[in-house]
Amino acid sequence: MSYLSDAVPLSEIRRALVTKLRHHGDVLLASPVFSTLARAAPHAEIDALVYRETAPMLENHPAIAQLHSIDRDVKKRGLFAQATAERQLLRELRARRYDLLIHLTEHPRGLTLAHLLRPRFAVTRERADNDRLWRRRFTHFYRLPRSTPRHAVEANLDALRRIGVYPDAHDKRLVLVPGQEATARAQALLGEHALHAKAFVHAHPGSRWFFKCWPAASTAALFDRIVADGHRLLVTGAPDPRERALVDAILHAIAPATRARLVDLTGQLTLPELAAVSMHARAFVGVDSAPMHIAAAMGTPTLALFGPSGEHEWGPWMVAQRVVVSHVHPCRPCGIDGCGGGKVSECLTTLAVADVHAQLRALLAETAVS
Repeated sequence: MSYLSDAVPLSEIRRALVTKLRHHGDVLLASPVFSTLARAAPHAEIDALVYRETAPMLENHPAIAQLHSIDRDVKKRGLFAQATAERQLLRELRARRYDLLIHLTEHPRGLTLAHLLRPRFAVTRERADNDRLWRRRFTHFYRLPRSTPRHAVEANLDALRRIGVYPDAHDKRLVLVPGQEATARAQALLGEHALHAKAFVHAHPGSRWFFKCWPAASTAALFDRIVADGHRLLVTGAPDPRERALVDAILHAIAPATRARLVDLTGQLTLPELAAVSMHARAFVGVDSAPMHIAAAMGTPTLALFGPSGEHEWGPWMVAQRVVVSHVHPCRPCGIDGCGGGKVSECLTTLAVADVHAQLRALLAETAVS
């Protein structure tokens, strides 16, 4: 393939494949790409390829024709099972005969897909080492600013801008559809615990990356203040022993009056159910994590605590929000897994409870329905 500088003729695109081989939040932040492409090429079928565990982020997206996934756990069953799964996936993808491939990461699998699927047009991010092989396999490379932050949503959409497709304001909204089953179970759980819509605060203190988490003692103190303000609390967490331990530490430190007005659903919700629950909350409180992005996608006012990660790239998207960061640590955002790589981020652990509480109060006042 030769490098092309012109736009892709969308009228000639019958099927497109968009890949996002990253984590849950990254996949959700790619959802506007499908909306934008569907509006610009309504005649085309648009498919997605993600890791299986992240598929719920796009499962009911109205712009996606087929959702393909890679099961990374299959390797645990041996080389034969892995090879069989890869052959089956390739067979499914080849049968779709894609005209356009949009590869939204630098994952090397993009080279394989571009080579074996042979789309007429193939788009990926420009790499520092765009070697000859990448140049041969892809027709278009999109660029990102070198010295200024760009939100992940806009960075994903730059892949479309590169080929002449420009999003409008509505296209840029995150799309997450929980589905009927998840919505029904969420409503049943809320009813079981007498949690009325827009009458509780949803808190998700954990993250798969613990260097992004606020200390349990600080979180407990914030919970005490939220309940003292007259709100009920719903706490969620992933079905992970470390997150369970974090929530247990928080629950151990809160006042008895707070515990009486708190519902703990840690480890009990699927991702679609989490979205359906968050949709009914008055506000969301958490750290830089997939649940924070899920809350934003559901339109729930969002308070997010940021430490080593950058809020300009990863902050709540297109939702009423407050982002709390340290202003006495000029080194942030550093992108490091804790200070010195020690898994503890002082720019996050030193955030004052009073400051976080004040920001939540301001957010609730700003979004109050008269």
